Formats: sequence, structure tokens, C-alpha cells
Amino acid sequence: MAQQANQPLPNGYPLEEYIIDRQLSLGGFSIVYLATDPEGRQVAIKEYLPNSLALRTRGDIKPVITADHLGAFRYGMKCFFEEGRALARLSHPNVIRVLNFFRANDTVYMVMEYEHGRTLQEFIQKHQGHISERFIRGVFTRMLNGLREVHSNKLLHLDLKPSNIYLRSDNTPVLIDFGAARQTLITDQPILKPMYTPGFASPEHYGTRKDLGPWSDIYSVGASMYACLAGTSPQRSDERIKHDTVVPATKAWAGQYSPHFLATIDWCLQLDPLKRPQSCFALQKVLAQRHREAPPQQKTWLEGLGSRLKTMIGRT
Repeated sequence: MAQQANQPLPNGYPLEEYIIDRQLSLGGFSIVYLATDPEGRQVAIKEYLPNSLALRTRGDIKPVITADHLGAFRYGMKCFFEEGRALARLSHPNVIRVLNFFRANDTVYMVMEYEHGRTLQEFIQKHQGHISERFIRGVFTRMLNGLREVHSNKLLHLDLKPSNIYLRSDNTPVLIDFGAARQTLITDQPILKPMYTPGFASPEHYGTRKDLGPWSDIYSVGASMYACLAGTSPQRSDERIKHDTVVPATKAWAGQYSPHFLATIDWCLQLDPLKRPQSCFALQKVLAQRHREAPPQQKTWLEGLGSRLKTMIGRT
């Protein structure tokens, strides 16, 4: 099925207990609306409606799903619903809060707190080439607080990038739009696979799911910090494995930012997942060391263990 643009629900439409005010965004996977709840508070509602599987024309409320795409649509809907249920368990100031999720109009909806502000991507576009190290360290150190909470609940974000980091009016970051349940068609067959963002996705995003872990999100954190400096994402990781053309941050911005900060970005962007920070806490600890001159050591866990064993043997 060729991808077609879906029509949003009309302004003023009563969706369960909410009233749709207007469309906020339209993507290939979902439509996000600004709505009002029964108490008069503004909320954001995300509607599962992938262009590749379903079509809603003007004047319609329920989408049309052909029989050959019904299985894939229902599977994606199940993933979307499970994402909402998982996120609803989280309560953290740096993670978007899910208030409700429900089925209606032959699809599913996720109700979230409506945040006022802009995305980090919009901030990068406005201040390209003039974003301070202090600002980047501050945003990502606080964002990692939220990501730590996600990981502690045995979840992964899987689509971390500047457009999915929302900045409130005081520049407090909020993680939005988790990619764990995002699905897309890879061929004309009704088969779903995860959809990631090239340039921000780690090498293991392109492999089997068993290779994914916190270190995969950390690669995306590094790519997002790199984008703050470059104005764009680094080369996509699956191409880097074949022929790496990424100029290390320590070379590209030498003299403009501290060596320690630039080395931290390069550390996160290691193609070998074992050579990256293995947890959000490990990365936060390094980002908080603003006055260190030496860059973080990019050792694997095994190399680190070997060093510790040598030290212990030397003491005996």
C-alpha cells in the first residue's frame, strides 16, 4: 500500500471524555492532538494511525484498513498500547507523563501531559554553532536522570534524538516519543519491524533485539550531543561500520570546547557497545566532571577488569 496522508479528527470532536482542540503534529506513524480534559486542562493525545497500514479520508472518523494489512495494524496497535501501559508506570520530571490510554474508533489513543516549550532540535536549528558546553552538559545531565528511570524499569527509549528531547520554558528536558513501539512497513508485505532514526541509532539497532541495551540509548545520547555541535547527526552507524567518515569531536571542535567534554561525546559514539559507557550513571558521572582536563578513559569492561587485577597482583 502506498503511503497516504491521513486526515486528522476534526476540531471540537468529542473523543471519549476529551474534546479535540486542534492537531499538533502529523507523522507517518501517528497524529498528535491538543485536547481538553473534563477539568478543562490541556492534554496531548497521540492517535495510532500508520499511513502505511490505514487510511482515513476527510469526513471519516474510523480508518479503513484492508484485509491484507489488518494483522500488521493490530500488531502495531498492541505494541502502541503496551508502550502506553509501560510509560504510565513511570513518574519522573524528565519523562513525559502518560495519563491515560484507551481504544476508540478502531484504533488506540495515548493521553499525555501537554508540555509548553520546544524541542532540542528546534533549539539547535535556532542557535546552530553557538550552543555552549555548559548548556549541553546541563540539558543532558538532567535528561539522563529521566533515562535512568526508564532503564531502571527495564525499558529502552530506542528513538532518542534532539526532536524527542523537549525543553520546557526553563530548559528542563523531557523525554518524549519513545520508539520501542514505533513500527513501519519495510516492504509491500504487511510485516512490521521497529523504525529507528538513521544517524542517531546505534549499530545494534540494526541487528537482533537481544543486542540492544542501555548502551544503545547511550550511543543515541552521544549522537544527540554531537548534533548540538554539528547542527546535524553524525554518519549513520550501519554505514560507519563499513566505512567510518565521522570526524571525532576531539578533532572537529578542538579549542572550542573542553577536551574532556569532546572525548565524552566520542566515548558515547564508539561503534563497539562494550567501549561505550554501560549505564546512564556512568555517563552522568563523567558529564558532571566539568573541570577535568583529561578525557574519560575509553576502556572495555574486560580491559578495566584486567587493569584492576594487575593492581591487585602488584599489591600482593
